[in-house]
Amino acid sequence: MRKYLILSFTALLLSCNQSEKIELNKKSMENNPLLVEFKTPYGVPLFEQIKPEHFIPAIKEGVKEHQQEIEKIANNKELPTFENTIEAIDNSGKLLRKIVPILDNLTSAETNEELQKVEKEASPILIDHYDKIKLNEQLFARIKAIYTKKDSINLNPEQTVLLEKYYKDFVRGGANLKTEAKETLKSINKELAMLSIKFGDNNLAETNAFELIIDKKEDLKGLPQSIIEAAEETAKEKGKSGKWIFTLQKPSLMPFLMYAENRELRKKMQDAYLNTSDQNNANDNKEIVAKIIKLRQQKAELLGYKNYAFYVLEENMAKTPDKVYELINKLMKASTKKAIQERTELQKLATKEGKNFKIDYFDWSFYSEKLKKEKYNVNDEILQPYFELNNVRNGAFMVANKLYGINFTKVDTVPVYQKDVEVYRVTEADGKEIGILYMDFFVRAGKKSGAWMTSFRDQYKENGKNIEPIISTVFNFAKPLAGKPSLLTLEEVETVFHEFGHALHGLLSNSTYISLSGTSVARDFVELPSQVMENWATDLEVLKLYAKNYKTGEVIPDSLIKKIDAASKFNQGFITTEYLAAAILDMDWHTKVSDFNTIDVRDFENKSLTKMGLIPEIKVRYRSTYFSHIFQGGYAVGYYGYIWAAILDSDAFNAFKETNIFDKETAKKFRDNIISRGGTEDPMKLYVNFRGREPKIEALINKRGLN
Repeated sequence: MRKYLILSFTALLLSCNQSEKIELNKKSMENNPLLVEFKTPYGVPLFEQIKPEHFIPAIKEGVKEHQQEIEKIANNKELPTFENTIEAIDNSGKLLRKIVPILDNLTSAETNEELQKVEKEASPILIDHYDKIKLNEQLFARIKAIYTKKDSINLNPEQTVLLEKYYKDFVRGGANLKTEAKETLKSINKELAMLSIKFGDNNLAETNAFELIIDKKEDLKGLPQSIIEAAEETAKEKGKSGKWIFTLQKPSLMPFLMYAENRELRKKMQDAYLNTSDQNNANDNKEIVAKIIKLRQQKAELLGYKNYAFYVLEENMAKTPDKVYELINKLMKASTKKAIQERTELQKLATKEGKNFKIDYFDWSFYSEKLKKEKYNVNDEILQPYFELNNVRNGAFMVANKLYGINFTKVDTVPVYQKDVEVYRVTEADGKEIGILYMDFFVRAGKKSGAWMTSFRDQYKENGKNIEPIISTVFNFAKPLAGKPSLLTLEEVETVFHEFGHALHGLLSNSTYISLSGTSVARDFVELPSQVMENWATDLEVLKLYAKNYKTGEVIPDSLIKKIDAASKFNQGFITTEYLAAAILDMDWHTKVSDFNTIDVRDFENKSLTKMGLIPEIKVRYRSTYFSHIFQGGYAVGYYGYIWAAILDSDAFNAFKETNIFDKETAKKFRDNIISRGGTEDPMKLYVNFRGREPKIEALINKRGLN
């Protein structure tokens, strides 16, 4: 049917005269909801009108418009100035800035086969377009002319940062390369983009394909009733009533590993997850990983760097691979030592129960949950009644209100891209508009795994007017069953606060230029606003505000809060070690490969994990074939950033604890120096402005009990 329509449309065009063609094309563009002004509340996208077929024509129009703007800047006969070149570049491409985030967000949170095809078609168009801009010799000549006299043209600090950013971006984008090398770089960038998309598509397909089907009730032993009911509902949805289906989605996978007494089935679930996209089938990612690593090395060498790690870290706080390795190896030694002690405790528990096996990787979650219950009389099953999703969300809102005086009001008149998505209007204490926040909580087949914050529109200023941001947070929580609310685990509660911290970074941005706005900061600094928010999630005072039993309304008792606090350092050896293993694996992929033509992904990964001293009972958090952070999500040579930021957040939260956790003066300093500043200044300078000194690693060591 679609083929027939396309052929018919082509025939119609051929039969028209030139003026009719132009008129038809014009009408087609006018009917494209991506190319009209969004006359919606707050200017949010027209989700209910946007279809997959609208994107490519709109993107092509956006590219055409942007090219014309860039050519006008590059060919300007006037002498280059900050205003007619740097500011002009930053203000260009508004149509693409409007369209592309919508496509990116939909292909991450609500994708389908049509959108995946659109993404594959759009990617090379966009990569080629932006490469052409960065390789435009006339444009770079103007940027360079301004850059060489930057100390004498009286720029303010934000303008100076923007100028330096554009100069470095163009140099790092190949502006200084010769013609042949520029073409090679364009080819590499295009191939890397396509491989990244394919990597993500394979992960999603593999995750959706796996089902553990249980038809014997005894195999459910140990699982909480809510998890059993969710598995039963999943089975019904898949046309298999009378059975229970567990999947690799985290709300299904994690409880199974933590509570299912059937050891053989725990192993089956754990192995299925560990082997995601590594099963030599259509969704296998090993060849893609090898190609990505090789192409990244070629790109780095082409641009004059020893390896891809040096290329990436030049723009981060860490600056060099040695500094990253120094930090993570030091912490790895401490966390592994702690993990070995934890393993001994787990083995004792298993032996005490009469088990005659050695604790293995598929036993750790199960026995650590049992040990936690035994030592502290607390686990997720006990806590979940106090962590109803709406209460947790409102708790995050209350923290933001107490810290920054801002308010969140739900609005139901705003278009959404999926019926369960919630929208909030965010305002200052005096009612001044800040922006819009989308919140997308529940797992579904068209959504990639994990949790993230993104934006449909970033904050910036245009002719003195503040353009308000449209921010989105996306999660993968279990959808509530009929008559029951969505109850979160403690880890999921922290995830809400984490992504909400990212959202505040975008919402409270106060930058003049969009390229420096919100989360446009160094990769190892971007996690500070998110991770510091996690500290409020489990603070005694904050828990009293939002943690209420969903049945009785009872506020979480002090006795339970004390247990949460007592258990806060429990299993931190395991948690830190599995994370650091992934951070080291990321670094090794981009610094340690010796032969880029014969990469054996499994062999390289195994050697990396062995060399770092990872004990066999702990598996790396993300194996290479589903390590989407570094092969799809922009965190290549940056996964260490979570632990780098953990040092910052531990030290920063201590600044609040030195007074009180809702101290207005400290909150104002944090907002003014960190959250609102985006990438307008060197991140360490921003941190010192807030704290009065550089961060101390001891705060993290003490927080995790690794000393």
